[in-house]
Amino acid sequence: MKATIERANLLRSLGHVQSVVERRNTIPILSNVLIEALSDGSMRLMATDLDLQINETMEAASVEVAGSTTVSAHTLFDIVRKLPEGTQVSLTASDGKMQVVAARSRYSLNTLPRDDFPIIAEGELPTKFELPAATLRQMIDKTRFAISTEETRYYLNGIFLHVGDDGQPVLKAAATDGHRLARVTVPRPEGAEGMPDIIIPRKCVAELRKLLDEVEGTVEVTLSSTKIRFGLGTAVLTSKLIDGTFPDYNRVIPTGNDKILKIDPKAFMSGVDRVSTIALEKTRAVKMALEPDRITLSVTSPENGTAAEEVSGEYGSEGFEIGFNARYLMDILSQIESETVEVHLADAAAPTLIRENDKSPALYVLMPMRV
Repeated sequence: MKATIERANLLRSLGHVQSVVERRNTIPILSNVLIEALSDGSMRLMATDLDLQINETMEAASVEVAGSTTVSAHTLFDIVRKLPEGTQVSLTASDGKMQVVAARSRYSLNTLPRDDFPIIAEGELPTKFELPAATLRQMIDKTRFAISTEETRYYLNGIFLHVGDDGQPVLKAAATDGHRLARVTVPRPEGAEGMPDIIIPRKCVAELRKLLDEVEGTVEVTLSSTKIRFGLGTAVLTSKLIDGTFPDYNRVIPTGNDKILKIDPKAFMSGVDRVSTIALEKTRAVKMALEPDRITLSVTSPENGTAAEEVSGEYGSEGFEIGFNARYLMDILSQIESETVEVHLADAAAPTLIRENDKSPALYVLMPMRV
């Protein structure tokens, strides 16, 4: 194999694929990126961790000898990152080595055979639809903070994607860690009817979100009950899905919460942030005392003392007190883009519903804490 490529092109593509590669690997080939120089003048990079695979195609400046090899992903990325801007990078592979030449720099890297490189067999992917990149970004951003990191409840370690019918066909993304729930509802794309309920793993969500920053237009989604593939322009991301059953989260979405607080989310969030400064890291509980048109936030810490702040909001029901985990509350408030947020409350022990308004695609549920 012998090919020459612009540093900027190579760096961008390596940046995409190398982040899939785990830093520590017991299987040496999984530390490598597969590099293929094709006779049509393009190059393809591929990396995998056996659950997630990304391949990206890019234009080469020239391909003198078509061929392929695998080389350490992180090492090559670090080399290319440190090369001077605007340089041409020459890659030549033969006899178990790859020569990397750019400007006055020369490297000789060890390679492993291309035939040893594992590729995820996709099988049949019967469901196929397209989603605007902006819609997919929104679905991820407004739910992923609620993905559980608890490995024992592995079926909560991702975003649950499923279709439904809310008076019209919809596609829903949901995530929960048992303390809070985030759900986004968008119109169902053509082709998604009859798709199986799937759980997209946390790592796939993170890699997909990074790639979406560079995608305009639409993303092609193809999936089965065990695998999903995203077509993102020059990059293709393939992932295994979590093999488990997501709980029926609709049961925890309250429908009868009749005490409604309307408040500026930014002012509310700033107030919570200020009073929680003295809270203990473990619990970070903030108490909210509600009276008609007066909301008092307070924190009591045995070690540090007390903090209280009044924030203005519209509230017309009877007064009561409720406690929340400050970080969870701020995570939700940071997703609200409008100037007011509706907080639907019942009592100090019942789940609280938070949303911009009843037309908003996003909805959040937060479990209270004892304070």
